[in-house]
Amino acid sequence: MVALNLTPSDPSTFIFMGIPGLEAAHSWISIPFAMFYIIGLLGNFTVLFLVGKEQTLHKPMYLLLCMLALTDIAIPTSVVPKALCIFWFNLKGITMGGCLTQMFFLHTVAVMHSTILVTMAFDRYIAICNPLRYATILSNARIAKLGFLGLIKAVLFILPIPLLLNTLPFCSKRVILHTHCEPIAVAKISCGDITVNRMYGLVIAFVIVGLDMMFIALSYGLIIRALLRISSKKAHQKALNTCTAHICVMITYYTSGFFSTLIHRFDQGIAPHVHILLADLNFLIPPMLNPIIYGVKTKELRDKVGKYICRM
Repeated sequence: MVALNLTPSDPSTFIFMGIPGLEAAHSWISIPFAMFYIIGLLGNFTVLFLVGKEQTLHKPMYLLLCMLALTDIAIPTSVVPKALCIFWFNLKGITMGGCLTQMFFLHTVAVMHSTILVTMAFDRYIAICNPLRYATILSNARIAKLGFLGLIKAVLFILPIPLLLNTLPFCSKRVILHTHCEPIAVAKISCGDITVNRMYGLVIAFVIVGLDMMFIALSYGLIIRALLRISSKKAHQKALNTCTAHICVMITYYTSGFFSTLIHRFDQGIAPHVHILLADLNFLIPPMLNPIIYGVKTKELRDKVGKYICRM
């Protein structure tokens, strides 16, 4: 009830507007939000349970899949609960510290997610092009170290975003036209110069993610070159089957992410509720689809799910 009495002029609080223009439909919008979130949680926790329970799945590929599942749990969890509080209870207030914390956590995990996709592409390259050396090149310990390095990279690149925002002056207008603390949405309500914030956001979007995509493309380029040297169609099919799930996950993640980022920064002529909905769905749809994609495309996971269903 406290949040209902907060005003935008409160010096320590921001006010979320939710989805401007669709306030009357907030209750209805919350239904798919909650459904997508719950389905995503169930799917990703199922992956974690299966890999943790089954010794035969204690391999680098499935360790990477667990890392992906953890990021797919963390990303929507940093956004959806607050969005549902706005939709259901009109709890729109958030402190400056809470806003910057949410922003840092969300985007650090998002960059980590991209790094995991790069490592998964490298994993597929080794599995297809150097299968005899796979166990020596990619051990579980090495995958864990790569994951830790990816986390450090994410923290170092994302930390300047909340730090830069913390230096901006905010006047009386502290209303964020969003459901979460999106950096550019917060920067736009500042009464200071946000050129540096805009530029750094674009650097993250194009340089960091762009480099990750370049390494992924390099891995798949080497995979295709190796496959062209093999005449067996059966070997081609087997190799491509091992990459299908990863390719689907990449397309879902990078396409929605880039589209949402570009619309939010170059939003002339686009209704606010359109890019806010797209931004929110970007944090909901890929985490929901990823465990489904891997469950359908990965035979070992499919078999383990079937085994536990038969026991019930």
